Amino acid sequence: MGIIKAIKLTYDYIKRDEEGNPDGVKRAVDHVDIDIEAGEFVAVLGHNGSGKSTLAKHMNALLLPTEGTIFIGEKDTSDEDNLWDVRKTAGMVFQNPDNQIIGTVVEEDVGFGPENIGVPTEEIWKRVDESLKAVGMTAYRYHSPNKLSGGQKQRVAIAGVMAMRPKCIVLDEPTAMLDPNGRKEVLRTVRELNRKEHITVVLITHYMEEVIEADRVFVMDDGRIVMEGTPQEVFGRTQEMKDYRLDVPQVTELSWELKQDGLPLSDGILTIDQFVDEIMELYNGGNGRGDAGAVEAPGMETAQR
Repeated sequence: MGIIKAIKLTYDYIKRDEEGNPDGVKRAVDHVDIDIEAGEFVAVLGHNGSGKSTLAKHMNALLLPTEGTIFIGEKDTSDEDNLWDVRKTAGMVFQNPDNQIIGTVVEEDVGFGPENIGVPTEEIWKRVDESLKAVGMTAYRYHSPNKLSGGQKQRVAIAGVMAMRPKCIVLDEPTAMLDPNGRKEVLRTVRELNRKEHITVVLITHYMEEVIEADRVFVMDDGRIVMEGTPQEVFGRTQEMKDYRLDVPQVTELSWELKQDGLPLSDGILTIDQFVDEIMELYNGGNGRGDAGAVEAPGMETAQR
């Protein structure tokens, strides 16, 4: 069994009218099956209301299934006796770091979680040191979190979760409130934790460029998993992504549009380097002879522009 396994996971919530009275039931997650292995970097995509954040909250037992089961580290989240084990296995990082930071000094905030579960003082400070180093925030350990940038705050929030020593970190749109530089900081931190610390990462996001280095991508729509595969496989189905009201990385869209015009490009080009390599191969006629040996493919004029 993987570190996270959902079987027919279903979650309904009660809709309420303006006065707070019950007004029907909405199914937010609908019979989802998902199996995530330890050490994987998995991304979950979907438009607003697709159910991706509701799914994320089940991974930390913030919500419990209406039907079906979800196991975190082989522990059934519906069993109250498993609550602490579940939350120690899968730490949660939310969209707004201000909702997660409670300390007045960075190092105190990072040490709050371990202290709360009775970790000995000497071990707490060891974890604080290691966690701050892992997210590149050691130099700010004596600073007030209130004086940090959004990206730095989110890295402190991640360090606070890391200090709990989880095997998995679930990030629910952690960059949604950040500027481009802040997003890069946080994503770089998450990738490093996955590669170097072998922490399983589940990233919930609507920024397509954030998931191109993921091991697997799940796409949700109307509470269901509708697509699954590597980033190249998922984004290679560009028209299908558009049908689900989702974008693809800009370079993927450009290559897809050129392919519609007749240029023989691969499906699911994810990076500018990949795109340039394929264009140059076509431009050189595949034989490296430059302009003299170029084969003018359909759509080449568009590509050159």
